[in-house]
Amino acid sequence: MAKTDGNIYTLIFATVMVIVVGGILAGLAQGLKPAIKENERYEKQQNILYAMGVHENGDDTGSVNFIPTERVEGEYKKYIKQSYILQNGKLTESEEAFTVDMKKQSKLPKSERKMPLFVGEREGKKFYVIPMYGKGLWDAIWGYIALDQELVVQGAYFDHKGETPGLGANIKERYFMDDFIGEYVMEAGKYEGITVAKGNNDPVNNTKDDNEVDALAGATITGDGVSAMIKSTLKSYIPHIQNLK
Repeated sequence: MAKTDGNIYTLIFATVMVIVVGGILAGLAQGLKPAIKENERYEKQQNILYAMGVHENGDDTGSVNFIPTERVEGEYKKYIKQSYILQNGKLTESEEAFTVDMKKQSKLPKSERKMPLFVGEREGKKFYVIPMYGKGLWDAIWGYIALDQELVVQGAYFDHKGETPGLGANIKERYFMDDFIGEYVMEAGKYEGITVAKGNNDPVNNTKDDNEVDALAGATITGDGVSAMIKSTLKSYIPHIQNLK
């Protein structure tokens, strides 16, 4: 057999193997889709519940402990009583709110965006949980904030795709998220939002009526992204939450 023939056979064999392996990987990916979707649903439920204070942090002051996946579906149904979609200034009750992809919605014109709102109840108190999506230093940031009927923050959860470890990535650390609890988003009857502020002279966050939390060291742009995300998102919801009281 000529050397050229051998090269052809080798090429054919390699091509066949690529097709076979590609088919196997595609099959595996297809088979894993239901499990991936299920995990995404559990994670969203955990985040929503975390924002309204349903978690397993206990007396541990340092870590973030979600409701375990084997229990989160039941806990979500227990605490979340209603869901809404806010679109073009109109709030409509809808079970589809949970399936809204905030990343996709952020790319649409504001008049076309579907913005979910989840209403929960815990210990006789109502919580209005609002999803958010924004831009950090390197990539996307997102989260949830829970307000009570007085428009005071009851809890928050933040996450990111690619912020700098030890700096901007700390938005998902408990000490940062806990700083938002008790903060007012209103000032003198007008919407103000919450600013992640450098040098706010309140490093332990004792002052709750200044519309500020202490910034993360070395993460100014990420902090600014969180501030902008909160201010722009909550502004759309405030009038509707006040009408739901």
